[in-house]
Parts: sequence; C-alpha cells; structure tokens
Amino acid sequence: MKNLKKNLKSILKDESAQGATEYILLAVVVVGIVMMFKTDIMEAIRSKMDQLKGKIMAVE
Repeated sequence: MKNLKKNLKSILKDESAQGATEYILLAVVVVGIVMMFKTDIMEAIRSKMDQLKGKIMAVE
C-alpha cells in the first residue's frame, strides 16, 4: 500500500507531460482563431497577392 501511495505521488508530481499538453492547447487555440477569422485572412491574402501581381505586371 505504501508503494502505491508513493507511486501515485510521484506520478502526480511528474510534470514532463505538461509541456506537450500546453503545446496541444496552444495549437487548438491558434486553429480556433484561424477558423474564426478564415474569411478575413483569405481576403487579406488575396488582396496582397493582387497587389503583388499588379506590381509584377507593371514591371514587365
């Protein structure tokens, strides 16, 4: 029984997996934000690509 308590305490104190969990949560937040602003992001990218295309065509 003492070994079980000792092992349980060591498992609860182990913080090695917390880094991975934090990265996963960060990725979920970033994906959520991207999905919320997907149309705005696509419009901004499309606008910048059109500007770039116009500048390239003007040089030729």
